[in-house]
Amino acid sequence: MNLNTLEFRSDNCGSAAPEIIEALVRANQGCAVGYGADALTAELNNKLSEVFETTLRVFPIPTGTGANALALAATGTPFGAVYCSPEAHINTSECNAVGFFGSGLKVSPIEGIHGKVCPISLEKNLNSAGFGQAHKSQPVALNLVQATDLGAVYSIDEITQLSALAHARKLTVHMDGARFANALAHLACSPAEMTWKAGVDILSLGVTKNGGLLSDAIVVFNPDIANTIDFHLRRGGMIWSKMRFASAQILAYVENDLWLRLARQSNAAAQQLAQGIHLIPGARLMAPVQANELFVEMSATALDRLANQGVLFYRRGPELARFVCRWDTTTKEVEQLLTLIQTGLST
Repeated sequence: MNLNTLEFRSDNCGSAAPEIIEALVRANQGCAVGYGADALTAELNNKLSEVFETTLRVFPIPTGTGANALALAATGTPFGAVYCSPEAHINTSECNAVGFFGSGLKVSPIEGIHGKVCPISLEKNLNSAGFGQAHKSQPVALNLVQATDLGAVYSIDEITQLSALAHARKLTVHMDGARFANALAHLACSPAEMTWKAGVDILSLGVTKNGGLLSDAIVVFNPDIANTIDFHLRRGGMIWSKMRFASAQILAYVENDLWLRLARQSNAAAQQLAQGIHLIPGARLMAPVQANELFVEMSATALDRLANQGVLFYRRGPELARFVCRWDTTTKEVEQLLTLIQTGLST
């Protein structure tokens, strides 16, 4: 195997942005009260209220899984159901954390395409849900992944339509924004337009995948939900004691549009890779490339060759690969990968 590996497994594998490291160093001065009562956490709430153009509550949290599970646990009852796409992270990759932290909350995948929830499917499932019937889980929330787990991005109109359907039946709308900044950069809209103005009640704000270090966040637009989050975080063991260091990271992330600059870099690398793949016979993109993930179909032999040549990626089947571009993915790395794909398919 070539020891000069190419890393395309996940944006989790990337480095942290220097600006975020520097923010941690600046925060490491003197003493501050713990558990979120510090000045930096107060500043973070004010800053994100400004960024999102509304009064909100921010809860820094160690992991994206914790953000999703505890955000959804705060939306309803233990006998509730959360609708999501089949590919949603809460359904495929979080070991039923929603059910665990939600004390029995049920994840209910419904039909969609490219990782999106289909409005027709949502309406159909709501109509047959059995509201008020004690022998059925009661719908309490809708989960939208932005960008989706297949690399697509919900438009603002799509979010608005799905949110309206959910709110008409008194469901809370939760956005899993693990790659929120990538979607924001793609749509070139404001954070407000992609969230609360379109009907989103609560957001899991991803930081780690986009140049972050040790913290994501729960951002709550609905004050009724915000009043219960603290209890869920404490019971789940996910409250930072030295909260100022978590808040410092997220502050640095949004200041001077750092999050958008980093997301644009990974999105641009993904577009460069997608454009190259379009030109290679035998390789086919299986979903729109609208953020920084690509799902590519090619022969199992070609994928084997890529792996043997030091390309790091995840297989989603014998002939399906996922490639993820990081904020620090270089043009040279993309060119090297394209050369290896072309060579592997032509041999």
